[in-house]
Amino acid sequence: MEKYQVLLYYKYVKMDDPEEYAEEHKAFCEELGLKGRILIAEEGINGTVSGTIEATETYMDVMHADPRFNDMPFKIDQADQHAFKKLKVKPRPELVTLRLGEEDINPLEMTGNYLEPDEFYQAMQDENTVVIDARNDYEFDLGHFRGAVRPDIQTFRELPEWIEEHKEKFEDKRILTYCTGGIRCEKFSGWLLEKGFENVHQLHGGIATYAKDPEARGQLWDGKMYVFDERISVPINQVEHVVVGKDYFDGQPCERYINCANPFCNKQIICSEENEAKYLGGCTHECRTHPNNRYIEEHNLTAEEVEARLNALNIENTDEMI
Repeated sequence: MEKYQVLLYYKYVKMDDPEEYAEEHKAFCEELGLKGRILIAEEGINGTVSGTIEATETYMDVMHADPRFNDMPFKIDQADQHAFKKLKVKPRPELVTLRLGEEDINPLEMTGNYLEPDEFYQAMQDENTVVIDARNDYEFDLGHFRGAVRPDIQTFRELPEWIEEHKEKFEDKRILTYCTGGIRCEKFSGWLLEKGFENVHQLHGGIATYAKDPEARGQLWDGKMYVFDERISVPINQVEHVVVGKDYFDGQPCERYINCANPFCNKQIICSEENEAKYLGGCTHECRTHPNNRYIEEHNLTAEEVEARLNALNIENTDEMI
Protein backbone atom coordinates (compact mmCIF):
# COMPACT_ATOMS: atom_id res chain seq x y z
CA MET A 1 0.00 0.00 0.00
CA GLU A 2 1.31 3.40 -0.98
CA LYS A 3 1.82 5.60 2.11
CA TYR A 4 0.75 9.22 2.25
CA GLN A 5 1.49 12.32 4.25
CA VAL A 6 -0.62 15.33 5.22
CA LEU A 7 1.19 18.66 5.40
CA LEU A 8 0.02 21.72 7.33
CA TYR A 9 1.95 24.98 6.93
CA TYR A 10 1.87 28.77 6.66
CA LYS A 11 4.21 31.70 6.31
CA TYR A 12 3.57 35.42 6.61
CA VAL A 13 5.75 36.92 3.90
CA LYS A 14 5.34 39.55 1.19
CA MET A 15 3.86 38.12 -2.02
CA ASP A 16 3.89 40.46 -5.02
CA ASP A 17 1.30 38.82 -7.28
CA PRO A 18 -0.94 36.33 -5.42
CA GLU A 19 -3.08 35.54 -8.49
CA GLU A 20 -0.14 34.68 -10.73
CA TYR A 21 1.57 32.67 -8.00
CA ALA A 22 -1.64 30.77 -7.23
CA GLU A 23 -2.00 29.75 -10.88
CA GLU A 24 1.63 28.60 -11.13
CA HIS A 25 1.51 26.86 -7.76
CA LYS A 26 -1.62 24.93 -8.65
CA ALA A 27 0.04 23.57 -11.79
CA PHE A 28 3.06 22.53 -9.70
CA CYS A 29 0.87 20.73 -7.15
CA GLU A 30 -1.08 18.97 -9.90
CA GLU A 31 2.18 17.64 -11.35
CA LEU A 32 2.97 16.12 -7.96
CA GLY A 33 -0.52 14.69 -7.57
CA LEU A 34 -1.21 16.67 -4.41
CA LYS A 35 -4.69 17.42 -3.11
CA GLY A 36 -5.73 19.98 -0.54
CA ARG A 37 -6.43 23.65 0.02
CA ILE A 38 -3.88 26.44 -0.38
CA LEU A 39 -4.56 30.14 0.07
CA ILE A 40 -2.27 32.83 -1.35
CA ALA A 41 -2.45 36.48 -0.28
CA GLU A 42 -0.19 39.50 -0.41
CA GLU A 43 0.64 38.68 3.22
CA GLY A 44 1.78 35.10 2.56
CA ILE A 45 0.70 31.48 2.14
CA ASN A 46 -1.51 29.13 4.17
CA GLY A 47 -1.96 25.53 3.11
CA THR A 48 -2.72 21.93 3.93
CA VAL A 49 -2.16 19.21 1.34
CA SER A 50 -1.94 15.45 1.12
CA GLY A 51 0.04 13.22 -1.21
CA THR A 52 2.42 10.30 -1.38
CA ILE A 53 5.52 10.48 0.79
CA GLU A 54 7.66 11.03 -2.31
CA ALA A 55 5.41 13.82 -3.62
CA THR A 56 5.13 15.64 -0.29
CA GLU A 57 8.88 15.39 0.33
CA THR A 58 9.51 16.88 -3.12
CA TYR A 59 6.99 19.63 -2.39
CA MET A 60 8.71 20.57 0.86
CA ASP A 61 12.15 20.56 -0.79
CA VAL A 62 10.99 22.86 -3.58
CA MET A 63 9.25 25.21 -1.16
CA HIS A 64 12.31 25.44 1.07
CA ALA A 65 14.43 26.23 -1.97
CA ASP A 66 12.38 29.40 -2.42
CA PRO A 67 13.98 32.21 -0.33
CA ARG A 68 10.53 33.34 0.77
CA PHE A 69 9.80 29.98 2.38
CA ASN A 70 13.26 28.63 3.25
CA ASP A 71 12.48 28.51 6.98
CA MET A 72 8.78 27.60 6.75
CA PRO A 73 7.89 24.78 9.18
CA PHE A 74 5.75 21.88 8.00
CA LYS A 75 3.56 19.89 10.39
CA ILE A 76 3.47 16.33 9.07
CA ASP A 77 0.93 13.56 9.71
CA GLN A 78 1.20 10.06 8.29
CA ALA A 79 -1.83 8.72 6.39
CA ASP A 80 -2.91 5.69 4.37
CA GLN A 81 -4.60 7.74 1.66
CA HIS A 82 -5.38 11.27 0.51
CA ALA A 83 -7.00 13.46 3.17
CA PHE A 84 -8.71 15.59 0.50
CA LYS A 85 -10.95 14.91 -2.48
CA LYS A 86 -9.55 17.64 -4.72
CA LEU A 87 -7.01 20.44 -5.02
CA LYS A 88 -7.86 24.12 -4.55
CA VAL A 89 -5.29 26.90 -4.81
CA LYS A 90 -6.90 30.32 -4.46
CA PRO A 91 -5.77 33.94 -4.15
CA ARG A 92 -7.38 35.67 -1.17
CA PRO A 93 -7.37 39.14 0.43
CA GLU A 94 -6.37 37.54 3.78
CA LEU A 95 -4.84 34.25 4.87
CA VAL A 96 -7.24 34.13 7.81
CA THR A 97 -10.40 36.19 7.67
CA LEU A 98 -10.55 38.87 10.38
CA ARG A 99 -11.75 41.71 8.17
CA LEU A 100 -10.25 44.46 10.32
CA GLY A 101 -9.82 46.74 7.31
CA GLU A 102 -7.38 49.56 8.00
CA GLU A 103 -6.85 48.14 11.51
CA ASP A 104 -5.54 44.84 10.13
CA ILE A 105 -2.63 43.31 12.01
CA ASN A 106 0.71 42.50 10.38
CA PRO A 107 2.19 39.59 12.38
CA LEU A 108 5.64 40.50 11.07
CA GLU A 109 5.32 43.76 13.01
CA MET A 110 3.15 42.80 15.99
CA THR A 111 2.31 39.41 17.47
CA GLY A 112 2.18 37.75 20.87
CA ASN A 113 5.14 36.10 22.55
CA TYR A 114 5.79 32.57 21.27
CA LEU A 115 5.64 29.73 23.80
CA GLU A 116 7.04 26.35 22.83
CA PRO A 117 4.80 23.36 23.74
CA ASP A 118 6.56 22.55 27.03
CA GLU A 119 6.45 26.23 28.03
CA PHE A 120 2.76 26.41 27.11
CA TYR A 121 2.08 23.30 29.18
CA GLN A 122 3.71 24.87 32.23
CA ALA A 123 2.06 28.27 31.68
CA MET A 124 -1.43 26.74 31.53
CA GLN A 125 -1.03 25.66 35.14
CA ASP A 126 -0.40 29.21 36.42
CA GLU A 127 -3.47 30.37 38.40
CA ASN A 128 -3.22 33.91 36.97
CA THR A 129 -3.38 32.56 33.42
CA VAL A 130 -6.41 32.55 31.13
CA VAL A 131 -6.33 30.32 28.05
CA ILE A 132 -8.36 31.53 25.06
CA ASP A 133 -9.27 29.17 22.23
CA ALA A 134 -8.98 31.16 18.98
CA ARG A 135 -10.95 28.61 16.98
CA ASN A 136 -14.65 28.29 16.17
CA ASP A 137 -17.21 26.83 18.59
CA TYR A 138 -17.64 23.54 16.69
CA GLU A 139 -13.87 22.98 16.81
CA PHE A 140 -13.82 23.62 20.55
CA ASP A 141 -16.74 21.29 21.19
CA LEU A 142 -14.82 18.31 19.81
CA GLY A 143 -11.68 18.99 21.83
CA HIS A 144 -9.82 21.74 23.72
CA PHE A 145 -7.27 22.48 26.40
CA ARG A 146 -8.61 21.80 29.86
CA GLY A 147 -10.10 24.96 31.35
CA ALA A 148 -9.81 26.99 28.13
CA VAL A 149 -12.28 29.77 27.37
CA ARG A 150 -14.79 28.91 24.65
CA PRO A 151 -15.66 32.03 22.61
CA ASP A 152 -19.23 31.79 21.33
CA ILE A 153 -18.29 32.26 17.68
CA GLN A 154 -18.90 30.39 14.44
CA THR A 155 -16.24 32.21 12.39
CA PHE A 156 -12.84 33.66 13.22
CA ARG A 157 -13.88 37.18 12.21
CA GLU A 158 -16.38 37.20 15.12
CA LEU A 159 -13.61 36.77 17.71
CA PRO A 160 -12.53 40.44 18.16
CA GLU A 161 -16.11 41.55 18.84
CA TRP A 162 -16.62 38.71 21.32
CA ILE A 163 -13.44 39.66 23.18
CA GLU A 164 -14.53 43.30 23.33
CA GLU A 165 -17.82 42.21 24.93
CA HIS A 166 -16.05 40.10 27.57
CA LYS A 167 -12.75 41.95 28.00
CA GLU A 168 -13.19 42.39 31.76
CA LYS A 169 -12.57 38.63 32.12
CA PHE A 170 -9.10 38.95 30.63
CA GLU A 171 -7.79 42.20 32.11
CA ASP A 172 -4.75 41.86 34.38
CA LYS A 173 -4.38 38.24 33.31
CA ARG A 174 -1.60 36.38 31.58
CA ILE A 175 -3.28 35.49 28.28
CA LEU A 176 -2.43 32.32 26.36
CA THR A 177 -3.95 31.73 22.93
CA TYR A 178 -3.94 28.69 20.70
CA CYS A 179 -5.36 27.40 17.40
CA THR A 180 -4.87 24.43 15.06
CA GLY A 181 -1.57 25.29 13.39
CA GLY A 182 -0.74 28.72 14.81
CA ILE A 183 -1.74 31.01 11.95
CA ARG A 184 -4.88 32.43 13.54
CA CYS A 185 -3.05 33.23 16.77
CA GLU A 186 -0.42 35.20 14.89
CA LYS A 187 -3.04 37.84 14.12
CA PHE A 188 -5.29 37.36 17.14
CA SER A 189 -2.47 37.80 19.66
CA GLY A 190 -1.27 40.89 17.77
CA TRP A 191 -4.79 42.29 17.89
CA LEU A 192 -4.91 41.71 21.66
CA LEU A 193 -1.68 43.69 22.05
CA GLU A 194 -3.06 46.44 19.83
CA LYS A 195 -6.11 46.65 22.11
CA GLY A 196 -4.00 47.16 25.21
CA PHE A 197 -3.63 43.67 26.63
CA GLU A 198 0.00 43.44 27.70
CA ASN A 199 0.81 39.90 28.80
CA VAL A 200 -0.09 38.00 25.62
CA HIS A 201 1.38 34.66 24.54
CA GLN A 202 0.62 32.12 21.81
CA LEU A 203 1.27 28.41 21.33
CA HIS A 204 4.03 28.27 18.75
CA GLY A 205 3.04 25.89 15.96
CA GLY A 206 -0.46 25.39 17.35
CA ILE A 207 -2.11 22.24 18.65
CA ALA A 208 -0.65 20.21 15.77
CA THR A 209 2.87 20.87 17.07
CA TYR A 210 1.89 20.46 20.73
CA ALA A 211 0.59 16.95 20.02
CA LYS A 212 3.97 15.70 18.86
CA ASP A 213 6.19 17.42 21.42
CA PRO A 214 8.09 14.80 23.48
CA GLU A 215 7.86 16.88 26.66
CA ALA A 216 4.27 18.13 26.54
CA ARG A 217 2.96 14.87 24.99
CA GLY A 218 -0.41 16.49 24.37
CA GLN A 219 -1.17 16.67 28.09
CA LEU A 220 -4.04 18.81 29.42
CA TRP A 221 -5.81 18.39 26.08
CA ASP A 222 -9.23 16.75 26.24
CA GLY A 223 -11.04 15.26 23.24
CA LYS A 224 -9.73 15.35 19.67
CA MET A 225 -8.56 18.14 17.38
CA TYR A 226 -10.88 19.13 14.55
CA VAL A 227 -9.12 19.22 11.17
CA PHE A 228 -10.40 20.61 7.87
CA ASP A 229 -10.02 17.49 5.74
CA GLU A 230 -11.57 14.06 5.28
CA ARG A 231 -10.18 12.82 8.62
CA ILE A 232 -12.39 15.33 10.52
CA SER A 233 -10.49 14.75 13.76
CA VAL A 234 -7.13 13.53 15.07
CA PRO A 235 -5.96 12.47 18.58
CA ILE A 236 -3.72 14.83 20.58
CA ASN A 237 -3.17 13.69 24.16
CA GLN A 238 -0.58 10.89 24.26
CA VAL A 239 -1.09 10.21 27.97
CA GLU A 240 -4.87 10.00 28.42
CA HIS A 241 -7.95 10.41 26.27
CA VAL A 242 -10.95 12.22 27.73
CA VAL A 243 -14.05 12.47 25.53
CA VAL A 244 -15.65 15.91 25.73
CA GLY A 245 -17.84 15.81 22.63
CA LYS A 246 -21.56 15.28 23.25
CA ASP A 247 -24.10 13.79 20.88
CA TYR A 248 -26.35 16.52 19.47
CA PHE A 249 -29.47 14.46 20.11
CA ASP A 250 -29.00 12.70 23.45
CA GLY A 251 -25.94 14.34 25.02
CA GLN A 252 -24.01 11.09 25.27
CA PRO A 253 -20.19 11.12 24.86
CA CYS A 254 -19.40 11.16 21.15
CA GLU A 255 -16.62 12.30 18.82
CA ARG A 256 -18.22 11.72 15.41
CA TYR A 257 -19.03 14.80 13.33
CA ILE A 258 -21.54 14.77 10.47
CA ASN A 259 -23.16 17.42 8.32
CA CYS A 260 -26.92 17.79 8.52
CA ALA A 261 -28.47 15.76 5.71
CA ASN A 262 -30.34 18.81 4.45
CA PRO A 263 -27.86 20.30 1.92
CA PHE A 264 -29.41 23.73 2.43
CA CYS A 265 -28.62 23.52 6.14
CA ASN A 266 -25.39 21.50 6.26
CA LYS A 267 -24.95 22.24 9.97
CA GLN A 268 -22.12 20.30 11.58
CA ILE A 269 -23.27 18.21 14.51
CA ILE A 270 -21.67 15.58 16.73
CA CYS A 271 -23.72 12.44 16.26
CA SER A 272 -23.45 8.67 16.68
CA GLU A 273 -24.19 6.35 13.76
CA GLU A 274 -27.24 5.07 15.65
CA ASN A 275 -28.70 8.55 16.08
CA GLU A 276 -27.83 9.55 12.54
CA ALA A 277 -29.99 6.66 11.34
CA LYS A 278 -32.68 7.32 13.92
CA TYR A 279 -32.99 11.02 13.02
CA LEU A 280 -32.40 10.52 9.28
CA GLY A 281 -29.28 12.69 9.51
CA GLY A 282 -31.36 15.84 10.02
CA CYS A 283 -30.73 18.31 12.83
CA THR A 284 -34.42 19.36 12.94
CA HIS A 285 -37.76 17.92 11.83
CA GLU A 286 -37.69 20.30 8.84
CA CYS A 287 -34.30 18.96 7.79
CA ARG A 288 -35.37 15.34 8.27
CA THR A 289 -38.37 15.86 6.00
CA HIS A 290 -36.58 18.01 3.43
CA PRO A 291 -37.11 16.67 -0.13
CA ASN A 292 -33.33 16.69 -0.76
CA ASN A 293 -32.37 14.86 2.44
CA ARG A 294 -29.03 13.22 1.60
CA TYR A 295 -29.28 10.47 4.19
CA ILE A 296 -32.54 9.22 2.70
CA GLU A 297 -31.08 9.31 -0.82
CA GLU A 298 -27.76 7.66 0.10
CA HIS A 299 -29.46 4.83 1.99
CA ASN A 300 -32.23 4.35 -0.58
CA LEU A 301 -34.92 4.53 2.08
CA THR A 302 -38.48 3.99 0.89
CA ALA A 303 -41.28 6.39 1.76
CA GLU A 304 -42.63 3.74 4.14
CA GLU A 305 -39.30 3.42 5.94
CA VAL A 306 -38.99 7.19 6.30
CA GLU A 307 -42.52 7.48 7.63
CA ALA A 308 -41.88 4.71 10.14
CA ARG A 309 -38.83 6.45 11.57
CA LEU A 310 -40.59 9.81 11.73
CA ASN A 311 -43.56 8.21 13.47
CA ALA A 312 -41.24 6.55 15.99
CA LEU A 313 -39.68 9.93 16.77
CA ASN A 314 -43.09 11.51 17.16
CA ILE A 315 -44.16 8.79 19.62
CA GLU A 316 -40.91 9.22 21.55
CA ASN A 317 -41.33 12.99 21.79
CA THR A 318 -44.93 12.60 22.91
CA ASP A 319 -43.85 10.20 25.68
CA GLU A 320 -41.26 12.75 26.87
CA MET A 321 -43.96 15.40 27.18
CA ILE A 322 -46.23 13.26 29.38
